[in-house]
Amino acid sequence: MKLIEHVACTLLLAVAILVSVPSFAENSTSSTKLSLPDANATPQAEYVRALARTAYIWGWPMVNMINRRANITQAPEPGLLDGVLPVAPRGQIGMLHDYITPGERFVVCPNQDVVYGLGFFDLDKEPVVIQVPDFGDRFWVYALYDARTDQFGELGKPYGTKPGFYLLAGPNWKGKVPDGITGVVHSSTALANAIPRVFMNDTDRDREAIQSVIDQIVVYPLTQFDGKMKTLDYSAAPDIPNPEKSGSTETRWVVPERFFDQFPEVLKIVPPLPGEEALYAQFRWLVDVLEKNPELKKAATEEAIATEKEVIAPFFSWKHNGKPAGNNWNRSVNNAQWGLDYYDRTGTAKSNMFDNRPNETQYFYTDVDASGQQLDGSRTYAITFAAGQEPPVNGFWSLTLYNKHHFFSENALKRYSLGTKNTDLKRNKDGSLTIYAGAASPGKGKESNWLPAPEEPFSLYIRAYWGKKPILDGSWVPPKVEVVK
Repeated sequence: MKLIEHVACTLLLAVAILVSVPSFAENSTSSTKLSLPDANATPQAEYVRALARTAYIWGWPMVNMINRRANITQAPEPGLLDGVLPVAPRGQIGMLHDYITPGERFVVCPNQDVVYGLGFFDLDKEPVVIQVPDFGDRFWVYALYDARTDQFGELGKPYGTKPGFYLLAGPNWKGKVPDGITGVVHSSTALANAIPRVFMNDTDRDREAIQSVIDQIVVYPLTQFDGKMKTLDYSAAPDIPNPEKSGSTETRWVVPERFFDQFPEVLKIVPPLPGEEALYAQFRWLVDVLEKNPELKKAATEEAIATEKEVIAPFFSWKHNGKPAGNNWNRSVNNAQWGLDYYDRTGTAKSNMFDNRPNETQYFYTDVDASGQQLDGSRTYAITFAAGQEPPVNGFWSLTLYNKHHFFSENALKRYSLGTKNTDLKRNKDGSLTIYAGAASPGKGKESNWLPAPEEPFSLYIRAYWGKKPILDGSWVPPKVEVVK
């Protein structure tokens, strides 16, 4: 409780600053000039530690983004890192040509419902063109993220986006938009990335049908735009060796020992949102103090290490993510449109980074069964959607099983999720649908509805893409997860 109270007090202090102090721009005409903290003061170490903890919680997602960009853009050309993850140089994009595989460690909680892409950009320095082919009736969305991990722009089937060429530009880009550009999308920060998601049924027929569409999802610098649709054969993308192996867990994108060396870049490239100016003033003061005083920097680093363990690590548990959704599930809150919701922004950056917006996807997740006990592969569970009570969506839905690290658990069936993409699910006589989860087979005639689990703790995760009103307003409740043996 002391830890929770300490974190709560620290964050409440930050929120109080945000709420009570108008922007510096508004106060510049006031007769009373706001004083700014002086880095030449002689601050006490405990004050610095308290502020360092707040800075670490607030800045964690953005340092995370900076380090992902540095890693992914080292690729010499669009390809597959270790044959698994789509990567590309800055200003381009890499695409998969099939579902992502269990060896992926770039981001936790991947899905096997879509074909993914990934690219990072510096949009002030180099605006890019992103191509939108004709997807027909297929669900698709290009999730575009700024440095805060907020989405920007609206490109996808839910928005009625037309095929064509779309220009992604930064907040300070002043160039001319050439003829032939279908639309312009501005990011609030120069650092941005794109993660296209294109739905694919789990059939050989659809795998073949999707290839010509996937090959037209190409991104390139504006200087290369000629009005002609470019293609890349992503099925022939080269394998690119990965110098940083991460084992069974996600790549460690934020290292607390280096955090305060990287934090100044966040303050430089990410402008404050309205109301954040006072918070930025405190953080810039902290950076100045740490530059001048090695002992205080050591103290701040110690606080970063402690905060990683005491505050960030617990966010990996679903009970600390979002809000209750019923039957011991939680659902995401403010996903990809965080604004000043630092709690959920940091929690999601740790547990399942790169969510879609709520209107694009709603996420439901649990670590426990209906009785509140940890899910474990040594047991078999039944998740039954009553007739007509599967997630109500305009797009598609799925139920995914993750191991204790929020990754796929390899199994002989190569099956990691079930849902709309599966054509062989068997329904019960009353029209309901039961999905089984566990390490052991649920029995003859039920294996088409089985999600194999590791013999250890695991999690379940429902995605509802392009949800209808009951998904959006929270009236749809996920089913109970019940032990059957």
